[in-house]
Amino acid sequence: MPNKTIYVSDDDLPLYQRAQVLAGGNLSSAITTALRRFVEAEEGREEGYDEITVRVGLGRGRKQRFSGVLLGEWGRSTKQGQVEEFRVYRTRKGKYAVHLKRSKGWTTDKPAGEKSDTGWRSWMGDWSSDAGWGVIPAESTLTVADSLEELKEILPPGLYDIVAAVADQTPIEDLDI
Repeated sequence: MPNKTIYVSDDDLPLYQRAQVLAGGNLSSAITTALRRFVEAEEGREEGYDEITVRVGLGRGRKQRFSGVLLGEWGRSTKQGQVEEFRVYRTRKGKYAVHLKRSKGWTTDKPAGEKSDTGWRSWMGDWSSDAGWGVIPAESTLTVADSLEELKEILPPGLYDIVAAVADQTPIEDLDI
């Protein structure tokens, strides 16, 4: 295996030492991982893609990251008092990533069709000492589709129309002018 010498300034030495500790003593592995990520991100930027970081899961969830370009956004509300926000990206590998973010919502144990199911204004005079309710936690998901046909099954029709109209556009067009 070839050896490479890296010269490190005195000011940067603590950074390299901390990286070595975090990498379990293998500084070469830490440098290679960082360089691989740097090259991937920079090549994506050169091709017109952004680094996208989204949260997925319940509540604060966890973060996921990929290279992509935003194709469209859509929002709507639900009967549970939730707000749904859709964002669709074309990934660097030509797939479609759909990030769906749902706000916290609510639910009741009243039978279907009762007055409260028609919106908050109908609640006036509809209070009961025997009512129950619950909170639906906020949630986010990331779904990947391989094609526009798969995407059509996932998205609201209005958002699909927006995405389908721009899906074939390249992120960067090089002009010879």
